[in-house]
Amino acid sequence: MREVIATPNAPQAIGPYSQAIRANGFIFVSGQIPVDPATQQVVEGGIAKQTEQVINNLEAILKAAGSGLDKVVRTGVYMTDLTEFKAMNDVYERFFPQSAPARATVQVSRLPKDVLVEIDAIALAE
Repeated sequence: MREVIATPNAPQAIGPYSQAIRANGFIFVSGQIPVDPATQQVVEGGIAKQTEQVINNLEAILKAAGSGLDKVVRTGVYMTDLTEFKAMNDVYERFFPQSAPARATVQVSRLPKDVLVEIDAIALAE
């Protein structure tokens, strides 16, 4: 079974993809960028502010799916500048203080809307 997850509490997709898909006991959340869902504008203020908005967006989608950050088993973090890793990681750790999910972090040359960070996630559906 495959179910599309959508919520107005996270940025609307800017392409042909779903915010998330529930399948086989998991929630697969598409990469989220630091866009404020109320304004659909990129959050300014550097990597820390952008990381916080990204994780808030992930959380809103997971909540709409009946899951939560505490059920995340893996994330992928995409950054345009790994010299900002510590600032991103400090914010990330606030949201995943214990039993943090498995994670890959990579530097990329560019992200949509020229943001500094994008994060995707896989979480348990129940």
